[in-house]
Amino acid sequence: MQLTGAEIVIECLKEQGVDTVFGYPGGAILNVYDALYQHRDEIRHVLTSHEQGASHAADGYARFTGKVGVCFATSGPGATNLVTGIATACMDSVPMVAITCNVGVSLLGKDSFQEIDIAGITTPITKYNFIVKDVTRLADTIRRAFRIAKKGRPGPVLVDITKDVTAQKTEFTAKPVEEEARYTKDITAEAVDQAVLMLEAAQKPYIFVGGGAVISGASQELAEFAEKLDAPVCDTLMGKGAFDGGKERYSGMLGMHGTKASNLGVSECDLLVAIGTRFSDRVIGNAETFAGNAKILQLDIDPAEVNKNILVDLSIIGDVKEILKRLNQKLTQQEHHQWLAHILEYKEKYPLSEPKEGLSGPYIIEEIYRATQGDAVIVTEVGQHQMWAAQYYQYKEPRTFISSGGLGTMGYGLGAAIGVQMANRDKTVINIAGDGCFRMNMNEIATAVRQRLPLIEVVMNNHVLGMVRQWQTLFYEEHYSATVLNDHVDFVKLAEAMGATGYRARTQEEFKKAFEQALKSELPVVIDCIIDSDDKVWPMVAPGASISEAFCQEDLEKKA
Repeated sequence: MQLTGAEIVIECLKEQGVDTVFGYPGGAILNVYDALYQHRDEIRHVLTSHEQGASHAADGYARFTGKVGVCFATSGPGATNLVTGIATACMDSVPMVAITCNVGVSLLGKDSFQEIDIAGITTPITKYNFIVKDVTRLADTIRRAFRIAKKGRPGPVLVDITKDVTAQKTEFTAKPVEEEARYTKDITAEAVDQAVLMLEAAQKPYIFVGGGAVISGASQELAEFAEKLDAPVCDTLMGKGAFDGGKERYSGMLGMHGTKASNLGVSECDLLVAIGTRFSDRVIGNAETFAGNAKILQLDIDPAEVNKNILVDLSIIGDVKEILKRLNQKLTQQEHHQWLAHILEYKEKYPLSEPKEGLSGPYIIEEIYRATQGDAVIVTEVGQHQMWAAQYYQYKEPRTFISSGGLGTMGYGLGAAIGVQMANRDKTVINIAGDGCFRMNMNEIATAVRQRLPLIEVVMNNHVLGMVRQWQTLFYEEHYSATVLNDHVDFVKLAEAMGATGYRARTQEEFKKAFEQALKSELPVVIDCIIDSDDKVWPMVAPGASISEAFCQEDLEKKA
């Protein structure tokens, strides 16, 4: 049948099973929005307050569902406003397709109104991108974009379509979507056998889990592997929930704000099994001393991550769910009771510390965990509150912790929370924010109200840029340059002005009551939590130091 390019875009989205699109219209993409209007009962469109909010919402939707997130934007500034969201998705391997429209082919390269080379701009931060100038190639391009976004290590793909292509007609034939097989062609029996020999020779093994285990859906295989190897487990920020955080053998996060138990344990182990992790600098600290007593076995789908930041002794390339299945088949039951007991002693000796009185970040997270019984989806912005959310909430399942890890994007969380809540309106979705992050994209509260979403925005308001201030306190002689936000912005009134409910909490009891009310609400709620400007995230590893040198407030006081 003959369809316009705009109609082909919508038909291809339906073909791919897309049920929700986040975006913001404009002149160049109007034909696509007109076609979307005809299919509004099949594809929901969420009009965000800003294109960046749309990109983060598509990202959050993808992280929660495992499906490809989709966002729309018009040409010029509309397209460039997606850039931060695309880069965020790229760094954390999130499958996303961003569809933008540009000026007509005859106007390209002439500095036309709202013309921008968005494909050129986004080349370094996408898996692939396309400029479509021929309507006959449009359908296959969109199909290819979805395949690339999902295949292997996921990531964002951009499709830029000239406006005349959206108006032109061509023949369109629907095609069934072929399911991509898991990537296994590089998993060799020889590598698996070598890995099993390393595993069975180890006396003090440690399992280190990253976001790849979440993406591949390897939780069940990981749990079996941990039991068979009889090893303690730690994770990265992106790996939260891949392994049940309530299990005894779980020792907490690794790295700059990881637990002392994990940091000391990895420093002492004789085999580190790294599963779906890229050895970020925030995790490894001093690369020369990281896991200095251990052989390293790395399981990852992307060969580019092997020997990039840390030299490893053996790697197996492929989907980690499939790799773990094969290892579990061949690995005999191991016993490391003494080693596990040693790590449990560390957990008992070095628990996460928190202020006992007053309203604090750790208290807020622990109260949220108690009230939700660990059954919420926690989304975060970036900063101290993000670390507290990672430390003090126990994530039992994958895709229940949604956060910008690699890029560290302030302003990410609220849009992402909207994406999660649109995917499941019945789920309790909580965005943990700092006041600095909330200011960046707080206009998306209006989006949440428009969509009648019951999400909860918890703002840890310390009137400063908390994590930056922590560094200024510890490493910059308390030079608080441009980090004080002690003005008269009233977040409760702002929430109410946008149609949400606002509460302010200054005490533990006030927060507890406000959160109980928020859980009953059918509309967005903002809770403005006033906490101390000098509360810090502990433990901490100084930049460039070994992770075994993690310190806390008590350590500093002993040195003084």
